[in-house]
Amino acid sequence: MHDDQHYLQRAVDLARDNVARGGRPFGAVLVRQGQVLAETVNEIHLTQDPTAHAEMLAIRSASRQLGPRLEGCVIYASGQPCPMCLSAMYLSGVSRAVFAADNRLAEGFGLSTAGIYQQLSLAPEARQLPVEHLPHAAMATLYQAWQVQHEPG
Repeated sequence: MHDDQHYLQRAVDLARDNVARGGRPFGAVLVRQGQVLAETVNEIHLTQDPTAHAEMLAIRSASRQLGPRLEGCVIYASGQPCPMCLSAMYLSGVSRAVFAADNRLAEGFGLSTAGIYQQLSLAPEARQLPVEHLPHAAMATLYQAWQVQHEPG
């Protein structure tokens, strides 16, 4: 628990520094077995990239060091991870996430992602963003070609 407090404080400190530089109040620290692999902040204000969340940047940085699988890693974030960041954690195999401010606190400042979580809880046809499945015959062949390239031995 002491380690959790230490790394979470570092994420909050990063968020504070980011606000002082004109950014959003989000920082992240990615740790594996006591080793800090990444310290990042939200960079949307610098890059105009809406995916430049602190957690995403931490995952990208750690993946350059360890490869695409981040088992055994913990992400400490100043704010509750949004659905995109949480999905990236699942996809990369992050073992655990710890955050300081939840969506209830963030909502009063226009920083909550609770609305996206709510949309994702709906049936696809009830969501605001239409996502359509238009099958294409070539895809099965492409998937098979990929599988052949990645089969062991």
